[in-house]
Amino acid sequence: MDFAGFHPYVYYATRYPFSKAQESRNRHCYASSLYLISEGKGVVHTVGRTYEVQPGSLVYMQAGQPHDWIADSVDPIVHICCYFDWSYVDRHAVFPHPSTICYDKAQLQPSLIGPAFPHFIPEHVKVEKPRIWIDQFETFYTDNEYTNERTFVRSLKVQSRFQQFIEFFLASALKEEQIPDPRMYKLLERLDQDLVRGDLQPLAAYYNELHISRGYFFDLFKQATGIPPVQYINQYRINRAKDDLRFTSISVTEIAEKHGFSSVHYFSKLFRQLSGRSPREFREESK
Repeated sequence: MDFAGFHPYVYYATRYPFSKAQESRNRHCYASSLYLISEGKGVVHTVGRTYEVQPGSLVYMQAGQPHDWIADSVDPIVHICCYFDWSYVDRHAVFPHPSTICYDKAQLQPSLIGPAFPHFIPEHVKVEKPRIWIDQFETFYTDNEYTNERTFVRSLKVQSRFQQFIEFFLASALKEEQIPDPRMYKLLERLDQDLVRGDLQPLAAYYNELHISRGYFFDLFKQATGIPPVQYINQYRINRAKDDLRFTSISVTEIAEKHGFSSVHYFSKLFRQLSGRSPREFREESK
């Protein structure tokens, strides 16, 4: 999955109580799915693995993964569940409801199976404080219906709450090295604001604020963005300069000064390094 298209979208979220000894076998969900056991006991089977589930069990099934649910004959499970894709898949022309489960593998349509997440996510974990998770789920309960002109405003609220839940889920499910340090979120937000306002501070001001060393700051920054801070800042400024070159007639010298470059010569040199052509050539091509 290309992370540029990463935009989790929930189709259906609800609370489902099983009957005693109820079975739901040979399930192939076209979307990814999450199940939090809030009550009762049972088992889930998937591709040769079996998990005993109880209150606090959190089960993740990637899209298309076959699995069976079997409820206890005395104390059946209740699961809080949601069906979603890591990026939206339009199945409107094929299925009457956005979240669809296929119970016959021979009828499964592989082209409609949602994308897999690119990092390993455990299939079964036991969460602490299940009530917190249940409260999170309940904020985005939604019917298994396509969004339309009457429901799109509510859908916006549902998706916003689901995005918050997914951030919460991934922070719990992924390994530490796969998640940027949470402190970097706020720092990057402040850095972007300072760049927009033209009030960029020396880098020391940012890492001193976090009470970390320069070297550790550079490591965290690269983990969060994929590039060092100086390159991030330069790329941001160059992208803003490109907008001025496309949509205004102000001179290259003025643009360099406007975006905080020390000289027009340095601006032009960096622009060529990052875009493969000079500012003037870029402006001509954009006409």
